[in-house]
Formats: sequence, C-alpha cells, structure tokens
Amino acid sequence: MAREVELETFASAWSAGAVVLDVREPEEYRVGHVPGAQLAPLSTLAAALSHVPKGRTVYVICASGNRSQRAADRLTDAGLDALSVVGGTRGWVGSGRPVVTGSAPGSV
Repeated sequence: MAREVELETFASAWSAGAVVLDVREPEEYRVGHVPGAQLAPLSTLAAALSHVPKGRTVYVICASGNRSQRAADRLTDAGLDALSVVGGTRGWVGSGRPVVTGSAPGSV
C-alpha cells in the first residue's frame, strides 16, 4: 500500500523543489498541472522509471489520488521513495494553489 502525503505537507515540499510526477494522461496534464510536475502517465510509468531521480522523495500526483497510489506502489517496488499526494490535482487546484496549463515542462 502506497504511503500518502497530505496536501499541506506536499505544498511545503513542492515549495522546496520536490520531484513531482503527474501520472495522469497527457490531455489531463495539459488542462492544468502543478508547476514543475513531470508527466509520467500511469500507463507508461515503467518506461519512465530510468528518468526518475534516485535518492530523492518522489511525490506522485494524479486527479484525485487513486492512480497516484498505484504509481507510488510501483515506484516503491522499484526501490524509490515515493509518496502519493492525497486529494491530487483537484485538491491542489481547490486550495487555490498555482496551476500551469499546456505541456511544459514535458515528460519523464
């Protein structure tokens, strides 16, 4: 079972330059994502593993927290320190935090 992190804790880590993986599909990502989040759709996560920084906590986010839990489990199984963000992007947006639209900064 994936370890989870509350939105407030994630926001602090994000402010400090945390590694953030958005595991939604590209269309969802383009509509709005956490600034600096790298796109790594759950369906292609295995291919992105070699690009995920080792030795740092990886914060995994999706729309609401379901896909990010599965992705965090996979990353943990691969030896990474991964946390699923409770509430996901919906929670982030709903709390009035910054959102970026479009495809930048790109995929992992």
